[in-house]
Amino acid sequence: MRDFNDWLAKFRPSIADYKYYVDFNKVFNNVNAIKIPLNILNSLIGSKNIENEFKSILMQYPETLSCIPILLAKRELDIMAMDEEGQIDFHFDKPNCSNEEYAKFMRKTGLFDLMENHIVNNLVDYVTGIETGLDSNGRKNRGGHLMENLVESYLNKAGLVKGVSYFKEMYIHEIETKWGIDLSSISNNGGAEKRFDFVVKGENTVYGIETNFYTSGGSKLNETARSYKTITLETKDLGYFKFAWFTDGYGWRKAKNNLKETFDVLEHLYNISDLENDIILKKLK
Repeated sequence: MRDFNDWLAKFRPSIADYKYYVDFNKVFNNVNAIKIPLNILNSLIGSKNIENEFKSILMQYPETLSCIPILLAKRELDIMAMDEEGQIDFHFDKPNCSNEEYAKFMRKTGLFDLMENHIVNNLVDYVTGIETGLDSNGRKNRGGHLMENLVESYLNKAGLVKGVSYFKEMYIHEIETKWGIDLSSISNNGGAEKRFDFVVKGENTVYGIETNFYTSGGSKLNETARSYKTITLETKDLGYFKFAWFTDGYGWRKAKNNLKETFDVLEHLYNISDLENDIILKKLK
């Protein structure tokens, strides 16, 4: 019998690699895509007649309009704004307002002030900084992919072959069709569709695998633990299918009670330390 507290004590604070913090390739590609219109708008920096010059640019180079939202750290090309005169829905991909109204937008949001008073010297550099900041919001998703990649590396280490003995991102109906098994107990008789991160075809058992890593706590962890406990209970009498979960991260320290409830009923609940001790080779083949 495994001891939950000993098992939890082996959880890691992070599995971040060097690419986790900022995806600079994505940042530079996003900036390069609008580099020309940004350089056109650069002519407004330090302008003494910025409003008229801006409207002139829109007349000559209307494509510059599409790069304005990112100056406010927004990717959406539609922005609503309201003042005492009412609300306007500004479209920046397909212009729907007059040049005067777009100039008002620039003035009221502070973008004219940013440029005419030399608060920035180059909009390309400025947007590079914005893109870097926005990309940091993607760390949560990258963290999830890091755990997936880690688990997959151990599947490979155990001698499993993608597309042969293990499969990535399979839905319940695909599993049922491929191996002729009944998983209606976890699909609400076909009314709900679930996708597993990995599916391993063992000698006599099909394993549906979920992976995640949590660096911080939150309600999501409790929901996940409860959901996976439910899957465990719904499949416990199926001799041909077993649920397996690989998780880790200090975030579980604040949600350990819910995790323990799942630990107590889920045979195949493992952490990174288990992976390092060849648990896949020992249990899932």
